[in-house]
Amino acid sequence: MKKASKFVALSAAALLGLAGCATDSGSDSDTSTSTGGGDTVDTSGLPAGDGKVSIFGGYGEADAANFQAALTRFGEANGIEITFTSLASFDTDIKVKIEAGQEPDIALWPQPGGLKDLADYLLPLNQVFDTSGALSTLVPGWDQLAVVDGELYGLPVSANMKSLVFYNPTEFAANGLTVPTTEAELIALEEKIMAEGLGYPWCAGIESGGATGWAFTDWMEQYVLMFHGAEKYAQWIAGDLDFASPEITQAAEYVAARLLADGKVNGGGVGMAADGFGNTAPLFETGGKAAGQCFMLRQGSFIVAFTPEEIQAEVAAGDYSHFDAFGITTPEGAQAGVIGGGDIFAIFDGHADQDVAAVAAFIASGDALKEMVSAGAISPHKNFDSSLYPNDLNRKIGEAMAAAAVFGFDGSDQMPAEVNAEFWAAGTDFVAGNITWAEAAARIDSKY
Repeated sequence: MKKASKFVALSAAALLGLAGCATDSGSDSDTSTSTGGGDTVDTSGLPAGDGKVSIFGGYGEADAANFQAALTRFGEANGIEITFTSLASFDTDIKVKIEAGQEPDIALWPQPGGLKDLADYLLPLNQVFDTSGALSTLVPGWDQLAVVDGELYGLPVSANMKSLVFYNPTEFAANGLTVPTTEAELIALEEKIMAEGLGYPWCAGIESGGATGWAFTDWMEQYVLMFHGAEKYAQWIAGDLDFASPEITQAAEYVAARLLADGKVNGGGVGMAADGFGNTAPLFETGGKAAGQCFMLRQGSFIVAFTPEEIQAEVAAGDYSHFDAFGITTPEGAQAGVIGGGDIFAIFDGHADQDVAAVAAFIASGDALKEMVSAGAISPHKNFDSSLYPNDLNRKIGEAMAAAAVFGFDGSDQMPAEVNAEFWAAGTDFVAGNITWAEAAARIDSKY
């Protein structure tokens, strides 16, 4: 792969070789920096910085502003001018910047696959700073997302989570329902709703225009991760574990039992395939089964934006009487796992110096999340202070992330585009009852 011209200035090996010269020059008299999270970074093995660090990423307006605020706080405390630039189409724009020799010191990828594809342009993080502190506090799974040929190239800055079940507390109370804390309790809750004719246990539409089926893939990913762990999950994404395998078939059968059995979803699989993923209205119905009332919706935290305006206003005001969430329960014999996404940073080759190392260690520590959680970001670190989350709902989401035994980055998003598209299409046909799982699996496996 062709290197950007700027990268030839200093290779990783050259940086280490120059470390002694930088120290002797007296330009790096202070070679340790506090990350702000209680850790100190030894930067003595790197050349002195120029007092400036540039970072590119894909954060939206609120997240970008909060991230910059965190960087400014750290920069002012350590004499470093740190600038964050948000690129509108990050995965495309960053390649353009590289080809033009305009790559930043650090970049944040919204997908680990995009980062790994550009590993030739990046430095293993342990060549820049000691990653052991950050690694020790991450929820398992995050540490493996940006590993290439055994080298760690990226660590998370912020996270989001999809392993949530939203419900209407007022309707739960009115119908004598309680929030489940175990899989057995969740199954009992489903059975009670159906047996008493209260409505449907699940709101579970998967229609999404040209992307119809993606909501089904999230259900699959959840149970592959829980039943089989991060290693098998990664093998599945890479195509080394077939969709037709016993492991993935088990997950498909579990999803089918949860959603496709009679009475679980309004209209059954056919209705599920035709119903929009963002249709939250039935969650707020009060007319029972005749009105299509459903009681639980498994989705990501973004689903708040798809609720009626009055519900959004309540949530914004901290009123969760009609909309709240709990973490999806773990099947017996499985492990607690969450799926979601996030932004992962890496350092460009030729850009490692003491300032870059200090900033990288700061954003790897999780301390930057102190500002970012106000806009909904979640920490991927187990030790993040949950009292810093801005409201009870975000706190529950953050605590569910911290308590997870394993994290899985959205699996279908990491698969090759053709595989992902067929996963959506064949998965939709499976949900609608048009094909068996074996037939769906064969179609998807043929795309690898």
